Amino acid sequence: MTTYETIYILRPDLGEELVDQAIAKYQTLLKDQGAENIEVQHRGRRRLAYDIRKFREGIYVQMNYEAAGTAISVMERAMRIGEDVIRYLTIKPEEIAPAEEEATAEAV
Repeated sequence: MTTYETIYILRPDLGEELVDQAIAKYQTLLKDQGAENIEVQHRGRRRLAYDIRKFREGIYVQMNYEAAGTAISVMERAMRIGEDVIRYLTIKPEEIAPAEEEATAEAV
């Protein structure tokens, strides 16, 4: 299992109930594919740097989780097909080695 981080932007015209349903939908989709330790952070409505599909704002959601590669492809396919997500990005965050953490702490 590898740690991943996915940030996606939902359409701003969705109501709170639909936003909660969309978050639950993608969280359930990951669980069904075997993902573990799913942490969801609802970042709220923010202005976009540029228009995406004629929207000036979006609702940001961040998910951190551990999963196999197949879970990500299934989730991203659902996001691509669905109408509620206007943009998404999945990354594999770099882990800081313990020696680098100590050097960074000492420098501060």
